[in-house]
Amino acid sequence: MKIKTKATSSVAGNCAVTVYYDGACPVCSREIAMYQREPGGHDIRWIDVTRCDAASLGDDLTRDAALARLHLRNANGKLVSGAAAFIGMWNQLPRWRWLGRLLGSGWRLSLLEWMYRAFLQTRRIWRRA
Repeated sequence: MKIKTKATSSVAGNCAVTVYYDGACPVCSREIAMYQREPGGHDIRWIDVTRCDAASLGDDLTRDAALARLHLRNANGKLVSGAAAFIGMWNQLPRWRWLGRLLGSGWRLSLLEWMYRAFLQTRRIWRRA
């Protein structure tokens, strides 16, 4: 699991967390749209990295890295990706918080990361240019 810790709080604005996702992936964009409609979804800053400017990513996240994996920046500016990003996002959404607590540590988090990496291999087929 990739974790970067350089804080860039100006990027996050007033939201508790910022989620960076690949809007050119139809599966990813549908899933994010579902999360956006959830209670608590309005408290998350959602950044489609295919359409944002470089300043929206912050100093410690490149567009290529953001397109490769889901990333989340917490309120303190800490950047996480992959399974850890999903856990951080789910913990912000009341209906999904149980899943974040269930899978958020130990072997379950490792298993979720492994499953996410397997999905990333398949995702290449679905991603639009």
